[in-house]
Amino acid sequence: MPKMLKESLKTIEAYKTTSPHYVELLDILGDILILREEYRQNMTDVFSAVDESLIDKKMAGGLPLIDFSSGHLDLSKPKEYFLALLNVAEKRVPGETAALAEKIKDGSFDFEKLVLNSFYMQEDEPPIDMEEDFFDLIELFLEESLRPSLEVVAQKYTDRIARSGWSEGYCPICGKEPKIGQIRGEDGRFLFCNQCGFEWHYLRIKCPFCGNEEQQSLAYFTVEGDEQYRVDVCNECKRYIKIVDFRESKREPNLDVEDIATLHLDILANEEGYE
Repeated sequence: MPKMLKESLKTIEAYKTTSPHYVELLDILGDILILREEYRQNMTDVFSAVDESLIDKKMAGGLPLIDFSSGHLDLSKPKEYFLALLNVAEKRVPGETAALAEKIKDGSFDFEKLVLNSFYMQEDEPPIDMEEDFFDLIELFLEESLRPSLEVVAQKYTDRIARSGWSEGYCPICGKEPKIGQIRGEDGRFLFCNQCGFEWHYLRIKCPFCGNEEQQSLAYFTVEGDEQYRVDVCNECKRYIKIVDFRESKREPNLDVEDIATLHLDILANEEGYE
């Protein structure tokens, strides 16, 4: 078992004690991380549709490397991974996932359209009839299904993206907006993409969602006694992002784990009127 995975699983066990309300989600995340590593070991560049001759132009124009609307992507491997994820959930929440897996297999639900809908909110996609909490889990699995493949792309082009000076608030690999980020030493704020695991530098005094740089309308809040976490908010667009600051503890965070362990901050932000 790779060292990073081992450390992440250890952190999950610790958080299950300090955050008992999230035990079920943390257990599922642990299963996901193990399964992700298995798929990553055998993953090839399924998104070979990246045209390397266009990378510099895309970066300069604020366009992510992968255009999911092109319809030229082979999603067979992500689909296989998605079904494996459903199998993991079925062991923990019997009933719902098995039915969905059958619908994916027999074509009742088009996996490719479900993925596109997660990016572009296509209105013609038929709704999945299930409980809201379970649907949230399926959305998590749809996002996760692309992760091993996108990580291959992210690793391949990390240096090139860094040289491009990407300064947008959305991911340069897939275009998804971040939900969490971290402060790293003197380097400042880095945003994290849950969709592909990519991190990129972003100005601390700037909203990643609307680009607002007016300091008086940008703020943050923390929970007393837990100042290593904060929520950056923008009072122009009323959006927020969670930020981890582990500089004092010198601990390297796994932001997938931290995103689950800080769900209480999402609740607080929503209660304050931020989305």
